[in-house]
Amino acid sequence: MDEEPLADFAERRDARIGRLRAVPVVDGRAPRAAHVSPAEPRVVERWNGHVWEMHAVVPDLAAAKALLYPGPRTPPPAEGPPLGKGPGRHRKPRVPPTAT
Repeated sequence: MDEEPLADFAERRDARIGRLRAVPVVDGRAPRAAHVSPAEPRVVERWNGHVWEMHAVVPDLAAAKALLYPGPRTPPPAEGPPLGKGPGRHRKPRVPPTAT
């Protein structure tokens, strides 16, 4: 069996230190998916290398996302030519008519 060198394992483990996650605050039931009950408070936890420890408490899912993803929220640029009119998933890009 091939074993991973200890230095590689330590580097991989240390790369995750400081990672954050948001967990819904639940009363007597198991945690559920993040999109369920977005108005409930969340506990933001930080990985210290061994266990998840409490980092912050936020009032709702939107505040948790703002803490987890602090970068600017801009839509990605549109790529490629615009699509033709009409519904359907097989629309072809509009191509200007060629002069013949």
